[in-house]
Amino acid sequence: MTIRTTVQLPIILNDGSEAMAEMYSFSGFVDGKEHFALKLGRPDPTHPLVRIHSECVTGDALGSARCDCGPQLQEALSLFNKEGGYLLYLRQEGRGIGLYEKLDAYRLQEQGHDTFTANLELGHNVDERDYQAAADILNALKLNQIMLMTNNPDKRQQLEKAGIQVHGTRPTGVFANRHNHGYLTTKIHRGNHQISIDELLRKP
Repeated sequence: MTIRTTVQLPIILNDGSEAMAEMYSFSGFVDGKEHFALKLGRPDPTHPLVRIHSECVTGDALGSARCDCGPQLQEALSLFNKEGGYLLYLRQEGRGIGLYEKLDAYRLQEQGHDTFTANLELGHNVDERDYQAAADILNALKLNQIMLMTNNPDKRQQLEKAGIQVHGTRPTGVFANRHNHGYLTTKIHRGNHQISIDELLRKP
């Protein structure tokens, strides 16, 4: 794994302010996908803050309220612009099943299945994401000791298994609305995501 290209990328944050990011592409991904990384602000040189964000076209690009992906992405960009950090964007849509099958899973959810059961009905595992690419990116950036921004313990476990030292985790916010309460509750009870159920219930 090597860095292929580094470019400056001005971006507009959710509050309308401008930030300057460094965007990295890489060569050598085993899965052949075009994962990338963004660096914002001045990351801690010892244990930089890192968020691994899996692609979600519906949430990231279209603002879908069925999940919390878009708000989590925007939260990380704003936080890293202030405190410094790295965003690793992995091209594994729909917890690894792809966009079209994610839409098939949405249809099953509309028929009463939860987000995990829908994946199983389609012949997939509940979560097929693999974070080896994230570990490869971190090694290419010479970042083998990090603080991880996540509510998902599986990310930490996979990174540590791949040789990355995770010195601690920082939770993401709870971005609940009337469309995604069931989705978030399922992540808590079936995915072991570390989201406060009390905080979730206080959201509209």
